Amino acid sequence: MSSNSVAAESFDEVALAPLDVIFKLTADYKADTHPQKVNLGVGAYRDDSSKPWVLPVIKKANEILLKDDSVDHEYLPITGLPEFCNLAGPLILGADSPAVKEKRVVSVQCISGTGANHLAALFLSRFYKFNGAKQAFISDPTWVNHFNIFRNVGVEPLTYPYYDPKTIGLDFDGFLGAVKSAPLKSVILLHACAHNPTGVDPTHEQWEAIASVMKERSHFAFFDCAYQGFASGDLDADAWAVRHFVATGIPLLVCQSFAKNAGLYGERVGALHIVSASADAAARVKSQLAVLQRSEISNPPAYGARLVAMILGQPALFDEWKRDIKTMSGRIITMRKELHRLLTHELKTPGNWDHIINQIGMFSFTGLSPTQCKALIEEHHIYLTSNGRISMAGLTSHNIGYFAKALDTVVRTK
Repeated sequence: MSSNSVAAESFDEVALAPLDVIFKLTADYKADTHPQKVNLGVGAYRDDSSKPWVLPVIKKANEILLKDDSVDHEYLPITGLPEFCNLAGPLILGADSPAVKEKRVVSVQCISGTGANHLAALFLSRFYKFNGAKQAFISDPTWVNHFNIFRNVGVEPLTYPYYDPKTIGLDFDGFLGAVKSAPLKSVILLHACAHNPTGVDPTHEQWEAIASVMKERSHFAFFDCAYQGFASGDLDADAWAVRHFVATGIPLLVCQSFAKNAGLYGERVGALHIVSASADAAARVKSQLAVLQRSEISNPPAYGARLVAMILGQPALFDEWKRDIKTMSGRIITMRKELHRLLTHELKTPGNWDHIINQIGMFSFTGLSPTQCKALIEEHHIYLTSNGRISMAGLTSHNIGYFAKALDTVVRTK
């Protein structure tokens, strides 16, 4: 038997992994030849022509960067571009944050939000003093990748109640009850804004109640923030929960992504921020994060981080970016209002559709059943996940009427 045969036999027992649901949905959509097909599964912003949108401020920053002869292609430091890290932290925590001023914040550049989540989970698995088993509490439902990320580093993800299908809203009592009953010093994963996949966020008063219990129970807050500014159009408003938790004195970290709010999906620009008890503790935390990052990616990519650093660091570009963010969030909010109008007033679709305008961000939980979702795909060529989640960015002034009529049909017949 040849050595190649032996090597091949070593992997004979490897099972075929299922395709990622979203990527399969996109592949099916692309293969569909129907002229009115609609893709509501995509997790990226699209303009009113269903095209990817390069932010004008990114085009401007790109031109400046390409003309800068001082830019080279050397490795970045292990923890990332210093200018990017120094500006990304205050963006989410607030420039006037005591934690920032006291140098208690550790900021490390990561491979977008996914990389930040991974590095954060890996760091906790190595250094957090879990009260018993290594486990983290995650909302039901959540971004599905959260489960894989935690399991890959030896932390078992457990779920807490979040979404109430009866109200198509927040199960606040279940959520708060789970936080109260979780073991002391538990790790609780929270979506900072624009909850993925439901689009359902707590109110400020509910966040205050959650923070109070978190503080009382000595829990650790693991914030995932992929949509700052993209949710409401206001960077500060979308950071409210994180800043409140910092002010309350709850130990926490924040995973930050610039994929959505800067349209830099392929550049993979993100950061992990850990708020420590002191500047000395922060220095020690950063040293260990560097060791972990070195073993996995050595150095993060430079180009996207340079673009973001330029935008955050130059007032004129920063103001232009904020206008671009309002353009994106504003279009999505407009689609929410129009879909609500069509279903409620024009088509008079059975049921209450107020949740469409009460939810926020890119995604919306429609409340449709798996059977109704299947009918939308097979009979109307409208692609969405079986749990009824749609990407509002996939709706445009050209297809929203078709979608609303199809949704009305399946609600009445399925």
